[in-house]
Amino acid sequence: MSRNDAAPGPVAAPPGRIRRALSLLYVQCLIGVLAGAAVGWLWPSFGADLKPLGDGFIALVRMMIAPVIFCTVVHGIASMGNARAVGRVSLKALIYFEVLTTVAMVIGLVVVNIVKPGSGLHVDPSTLSTEGLPPEATQSHESVSAFVLSIIPDTLPSALTGHEILPVLLISVLFGFGLNAAGEAGAGITHGVEKLSKVLFTLIRWVMRLAPIGAFGSMAFTIGSYGLDTLRHLSLLVGSFWLTALFFVLVVLGTVMRINGLRLLPFLRYIKEELLIVLGTSSSEPVLPRMMAKLQHAGASKPVVGITLPAGYSFNLDGTAIYLTMGSVFLAQALGIDLSLTQQLTMLAVMLLTSKGAAGVTGSGFIALAATLSAVPHVPVAALALIFGIDRFMSEARALTSVIGNGVATLAVAKWEGQLDEDRAKAVLRGDVPYASVPEAEHTTEPQADPVPGEKPADTGPKAAAGTDRDPVPAAG
Repeated sequence: MSRNDAAPGPVAAPPGRIRRALSLLYVQCLIGVLAGAAVGWLWPSFGADLKPLGDGFIALVRMMIAPVIFCTVVHGIASMGNARAVGRVSLKALIYFEVLTTVAMVIGLVVVNIVKPGSGLHVDPSTLSTEGLPPEATQSHESVSAFVLSIIPDTLPSALTGHEILPVLLISVLFGFGLNAAGEAGAGITHGVEKLSKVLFTLIRWVMRLAPIGAFGSMAFTIGSYGLDTLRHLSLLVGSFWLTALFFVLVVLGTVMRINGLRLLPFLRYIKEELLIVLGTSSSEPVLPRMMAKLQHAGASKPVVGITLPAGYSFNLDGTAIYLTMGSVFLAQALGIDLSLTQQLTMLAVMLLTSKGAAGVTGSGFIALAATLSAVPHVPVAALALIFGIDRFMSEARALTSVIGNGVATLAVAKWEGQLDEDRAKAVLRGDVPYASVPEAEHTTEPQADPVPGEKPADTGPKAAAGTDRDPVPAAG
């Protein structure tokens, strides 16, 4: 065979295509996650020292969360003009949260009793100590009344300077109702809040460019500090937890999406950048502002997004719910404690309370598990030392499951309220209407006034959105 007749080798990708791929945020985050894991594995001490990169990125996003929630909720409620509708949205969201959280806990309980990842460890309880555990895990935990009172901030501005979501949501709802009741006097402020929200989302877009660096630092710290050996020792628990979370997402959340006329996998593709950021940082908090913008772009109204999504960060932590049941029963199995069905159901009832209010930050699920063990004395709190080393490896699954669950919940509540543009949602999830990360390009999803008789209603469907005077700005990912 002559040289000219030889089979052609693999065709290299055009440089332009490679550059375009590298400009996508999700590709950059994926590179950051893989590079961080490699650095943490090859140079553990150096990887552990990179923790400030991840912490700094999370801190930058966290400082934006309170004002973004405030502006979104205030403008949404002030524009909605119907206090009864806001109450109805809140009630439907809370019922949904409670049902799905219970389903997640029951699934975790069934799996851990079938797989029995803790059986055979035969740990002597006398050898356990709380030394080395986070201080929050060994402190006394607040009662239900204390939790409710903690939602009320000391002053109106203090809610915006703290790190808790529920106080911000409370003052935002009150302020939105106040502007609504003020009539003409509040119209100017409402318009100003809308403009401020556009500025905030522009800042968020800039900050999110640092996401690959944050994911790199956080993953390097995780692998460098805890190592893959720790993961190998308790791989059965970690593996069964990840698979249970995957089952919950694909089956339970997939069913919810199907019931509401949408599909889960296109939705996961739509939020792939956010999922990679969560995977890298082990926290769902950094993606809250972007999730609010993306859900509005997908056709959910601003009031529903503003109320449902932030509330879900405290009341709808599906990943944490699975973790609580699996973690507590695993510890009982490891210590040789035989929990009866009644005792397990009692723990589940307590978990329905201890899982609420846990922020979407790294380690919150571990603290919620400590609160559960403190409230139900079947398993000693010191047993947490058995899983403290691998908790970080389960934190990613907790955060990923909770982010997906809250996105699905928001779309479902919007559909039930008639506040979801279904045609637009399907077009967005198909990729026909690209997400543009600038506020001006967002789809207006506020409730429209009833059309005047004899007047043709404005076209607000996907075709109208796609047919703007300018091309869509490339998404930040």
